[in-house]
Amino acid sequence: MSFVRFARAALATIALVAALAAALVSPATARPLPTVVLVHGAFADTTSWDPVAAELRGRGYTVVVPDNPLRGPGYDAAAVEKTLAGISGPVVLVGHSYGGAVITNTHNPNVKALVYVAAFAPAQGEPVQLALDPVRFPGSQLLPPVLQVKVVDDAHAIGGKNLDGYIADDAFHRVFAPDVSDATAATMLAHQRSIALWANLEPSGPTSWSNTPSWALIPTGDNIIPPASQRFMSSRIGAHTTEIAASHAVLVSQPVAVADVIATAAGS
Repeated sequence: MSFVRFARAALATIALVAALAAALVSPATARPLPTVVLVHGAFADTTSWDPVAAELRGRGYTVVVPDNPLRGPGYDAAAVEKTLAGISGPVVLVGHSYGGAVITNTHNPNVKALVYVAAFAPAQGEPVQLALDPVRFPGSQLLPPVLQVKVVDDAHAIGGKNLDGYIADDAFHRVFAPDVSDATAATMLAHQRSIALWANLEPSGPTSWSNTPSWALIPTGDNIIPPASQRFMSSRIGAHTTEIAASHAVLVSQPVAVADVIATAAGS
């Protein structure tokens, strides 16, 4: 055999061995997918994330959906941080609506990306109510009679009572989730949870988005947080932004699109 033929045969053998080695690499040695933690917003509970969670789990992600007490950004962020403390490895932290204020106040070194879905992203010292300023950002329908208030039992409030806001039954489908079916809207309404009015007035603390890459999904048909307000906040935090024709309930009406944005953040 000539030297040239021998060299070619040797190179072919090396290439074959390398290909076999690559094919036999154990999945355990591959880069693991981050855990996705989904934080719900006001007027909802953990079930609001069910369609997105199912889509992400189908793609191989571990998904955790903690309860958001809806008492105020500081208190609620502390509750989410307890969940994060039990997760090892990288995390993508996602917030919908008021949940965006919660993830903004949540701090954990494992969080590698933040995703804001139709969400508030307040600056330090800023209450989320400023993002609903009707002069700068007109269009929110979260006003009486759509917004109603009631006294609720609250062990964390002075005197054990608190004043909460919720969306009136006859306005919920039309305002909060106009792009879902009647049956789905009825299910969402049955799971509605009120939020302490103070939660919208509490100044936000140090911001997680200051040192964490962020993504934002803005539904252009949002009747709760005006799209113009979301664009302002998204630009301010330097988020990678996607817009979609959907309502505030985009996580229910467009779960694949929401999962796509989360997967993009996870893959970064």
